[in-house]
Amino acid sequence: MTQAWLPESRDMLTVHTVSQAELNLRLAQDIAQRLAAAIQARGYAVLSVSGGKSPVALFAALRVMDIDWSHVRVTLVDERCVPRTHPDSNALLVQTHLLQDLAAKAQLVFMVASMTEPLSSPSVQAKVADIALSEAGTADVLVLGMGADGHTASLFPDAPNLADALDLRNTHSCVAIELENPPTNAPYARITQTLSQILSSRHIVLPLSGADKLNTLQQAWRQADPAWPISFVLQQTQTPVALWLAN
Repeated sequence: MTQAWLPESRDMLTVHTVSQAELNLRLAQDIAQRLAAAIQARGYAVLSVSGGKSPVALFAALRVMDIDWSHVRVTLVDERCVPRTHPDSNALLVQTHLLQDLAAKAQLVFMVASMTEPLSSPSVQAKVADIALSEAGTADVLVLGMGADGHTASLFPDAPNLADALDLRNTHSCVAIELENPPTNAPYARITQTLSQILSSRHIVLPLSGADKLNTLQQAWRQADPAWPISFVLQQTQTPVALWLAN
């Protein structure tokens, strides 16, 4: 990223600017240190991660960090409404790319527990995932992603129930998202953590690279706007957020 505009740290938001080559290793080291501290303090740690292609390189760097992975619970920020063995399942992605090497000892908490079709309705699955997340405990580190359209988790700008998912008075940890025009590469209903659940974590990290995402970030930096759901994470002052930018 060699753009004219770059964000500066403010309030609860810290900005780290690193090279693309350093990004995943530096962030993996930071996450591992936080998880190790949580294990020492409480006997276990909770890591909540996003799916998609963007975090795969981070997972590869994180899974070889030398911490006590047997005391780490891994939860999902969001999930596609498909069996957990489906090629497009975020759970399968995490099992394939994160729960390997040293991290193979970690416990994965599924949002969709079923391994086969048919599945329950998305709303029922959201209720089941709500219970699973609550039992897993508060996330010590939650890794978000951001799309060029400003979505984060499965909080899409055109989601019919976006306002409910963003409402901090919503006591549910998960909601179902059923888009009228879902992404063609993943045309599924989804389950996602609500904004209130995301902000209940102890520390949020958001790694970003690419000029298109920096342009989106600049829009979301100005004010909280449903057109850019990530803006509600960036504008709040409840939970520390670390923004990791690759230049």
